[in-house]
Amino acid sequence: MRYHETGITVRFNEIDAYRVAWHGHYVAWMEIGRNALAGEFDLDAFQLAAAGYLGPVVALELKFLRPARFNEELTIQTTLRRNETATLEFISTITGPDGDKLAIGTTTHVLTDLDGVLQFQLPPVIAERVNRLLASLEVL
Repeated sequence: MRYHETGITVRFNEIDAYRVAWHGHYVAWMEIGRNALAGEFDLDAFQLAAAGYLGPVVALELKFLRPARFNEELTIQTTLRRNETATLEFISTITGPDGDKLAIGTTTHVLTDLDGVLQFQLPPVIAERVNRLLASLEVL
């Protein structure tokens, strides 16, 4: 399995009173990586909506391993887990400048139509996009 990689630099406004990145920013960084990957396959929020669907987050899990610090160059590695239902589960790993893991997490998105009606299977147009994404990352 491969990952899509997105680089960011920890900004001063992301540091808290303990001189480390505030924990809430990790969720935003995961979103940056997820949107970068999804956008390459017409699966970001606006592209889904244009196709007639929404992908709201229904679960978020995040484990902190080491704090990020001001001006560190971080890498967000993002992949998608294969799923048989109409859900998208993105897996994120945030690494530091030496490649050490700072945090690992997942977001789970259900698929609904524009009226919020839950989809139980991926519609063909979305399934095709998801399959292209999975193939590009060599997800089995």
